[in-house]
Amino acid sequence: MSARTLTELFFTAVERYVNHPAAFRYKADGLWRPVTHREVAERVKALGAGLVELGIRPGDRVAILAETRLEWALADYACLCVRAADVPIYPTLPANQAEYILRDSGAVAVVCSTAAQVAKVRAVRGALPGLRHVIVFDAGAAADGVASLAQVEASGRAAAGRHPGLQQEALAVTPADLATLIYTSGTTGQPKGVMLTHGNICSNVRACLEVLRVSEGASCLAWLPLSHILERMVEYYFFDAGVTINYAESVDTVAQNLQDVHPNVVVAVPRLYEKVYARVLESAATGSGLKRRIFQWAKRTGEAWTAHRLAGIPVPLALRLRQAIADRLVFSKLRARTGGRVKLFVSGSAPLAPEIARFFYSAGLPVIEGYGLTETSPVLTLTPPGRPKLGAVGKAIPGVEIKIAADGEILAKGPNIMRGYYNLPDATREAIDAEGWFHTGDIGELDSDGYLKITDRKKDLLKTAGGKYIAPQPIENTVRLNKFVANALVLGDQRKFPIILVVPNFDVLEQWAKERNLSYTSRAELIGLADVKAKMEREVIDGLRDLAKFEMPKKVVLIERDFTIESGELTPSLKVKRRQVEKNYRDVIDRVYTQADPAAAALEG
Repeated sequence: MSARTLTELFFTAVERYVNHPAAFRYKADGLWRPVTHREVAERVKALGAGLVELGIRPGDRVAILAETRLEWALADYACLCVRAADVPIYPTLPANQAEYILRDSGAVAVVCSTAAQVAKVRAVRGALPGLRHVIVFDAGAAADGVASLAQVEASGRAAAGRHPGLQQEALAVTPADLATLIYTSGTTGQPKGVMLTHGNICSNVRACLEVLRVSEGASCLAWLPLSHILERMVEYYFFDAGVTINYAESVDTVAQNLQDVHPNVVVAVPRLYEKVYARVLESAATGSGLKRRIFQWAKRTGEAWTAHRLAGIPVPLALRLRQAIADRLVFSKLRARTGGRVKLFVSGSAPLAPEIARFFYSAGLPVIEGYGLTETSPVLTLTPPGRPKLGAVGKAIPGVEIKIAADGEILAKGPNIMRGYYNLPDATREAIDAEGWFHTGDIGELDSDGYLKITDRKKDLLKTAGGKYIAPQPIENTVRLNKFVANALVLGDQRKFPIILVVPNFDVLEQWAKERNLSYTSRAELIGLADVKAKMEREVIDGLRDLAKFEMPKKVVLIERDFTIESGELTPSLKVKRRQVEKNYRDVIDRVYTQADPAAAALEG
């Protein structure tokens, strides 16, 4: 029988995989060090007893402000075992935003990773009278009322005799009990605390295992933030399936750690695949003429081979031979960069451009797409293995129902839907209607086979002054495929016509400028050059020829820095806050519309 709670999942997996060489691996002093399931269980029980010794009680909230690493998982399982709900906080958030979550959740303790994270808590602790304990992973940062995780663990081991029934109490948790309180990114306002129960998340793990089961004994590289529900659920899934979880040293070392670990499966967000694809294209473009021709031939060959495979049509012998040559010359090198043993990539959080999915499939690196939200624990749809539809995010997983509302919004129902928003009954009623359908806020379509396609965010739809609706995300995704573009954002709500803000890929643009002997002293000066403006406009507009006239951006506006979390323009999960970008660039945007050519303004559709 499948686990119904996360504590049952944990202890069952520990027993099932007691002879496995490692549940987790992490790198320390240049070596990858294994941690067995038995060692994990011992540490988790000691940490749990240590939390009880500190006075943590069932129903308390314990925040985790840390990067993804082994200690994050241990702290999480320890909280679950003492029936406390943990509250993940993105480590990239500034102190004031962390303070909001700590205060709103009523956290009685916070577990930090480093001295830098402890400093954030110190800066706001005076405004948090309910916060009783600060714990830190790095022992060197423990001082002045801050306990190290090792101290809490040691205290729990010493007090083990006082807590003989900790495992039994952990297993007494019910599916309806709160497991975690995760604050949404807040693209349109203050973050809301999403209440997810043991049953919510466990049902999602079970359903995903029905659709996609990774082989027992496989290994993965974990690098996405555990403060995001996608990585969190995926790690429960891997632990339950007997997959060794290898923790990347940091986001910056992912490329090297892929070479170290040689994983069989990697879970990522579309931005990673976009960057890999852009790097491959750039490498080919800057190579010799022969290298460029070989790459383009291999890409065309791979696309033809992929078209046959996805359509279920036998691949002609000549095409099979060409694909084998293309694989040897080009695609095998891409696989080598990923460690050489990846059987499966999984992509979530946002739709992946079909062009990129097609390229990875051609390279023997199929990408399984999924879709979901924090409020849905998170997976709603998953691509059935062997039956991908490029441009779609799969079919509803077992137990989940999907339907499209009259206005195009995607609605979902199932055991994975959140209990509600913490202390926000009105927002909960707005999100979950009287019939139990959760309103995702995304716009989409279901095809005749039940595959879902995401077209945009409901709140992101732009309505021009002429009354025409524009879905900006497909336009932005297309533009970002261009090697000259690092980022792009379409604006134009309640305006006569849309415009597009573009962050150039300065590595590529500066090389282009050098080849043309253009003179400039700063990036701001570079993007102000007439030749550069004309070049970037051609690169952007040429890729959008299939748009309707009213959808076509009438002005390409170059900006010299990318959107950041620190500027408030990105959420911690790297979604763009459209309203904040508009606010930050208000003067630039207003100037563009004020100076717009009257003839262009007349093209409002």
